Amino acid sequence: MSENCANIIDLLIEQRHNQGMTQKELAQAACLTQSVIARLESKKAISQLGTLLKVASALGCNVAIVPAEFSGK
Repeated sequence: MSENCANIIDLLIEQRHNQGMTQKELAQAACLTQSVIARLESKKAISQLGTLLKVASALGCNVAIVPAEFSGK
């Protein structure tokens, strides 16, 4: 898994914790199963973009594409 993808997942986990949500609650809000959230958070499998977008949306977050030249990398 790329470092960028792992960083996105870390941010989503942090948001879930900040909002006091369980994996089950997040799964329900994102129309996913708790096992999908657990696999995502464990970083053992590469998540599809659609899954990341559903989770981000359920947390009230946006995912933005920023050209590398603007992101400092």
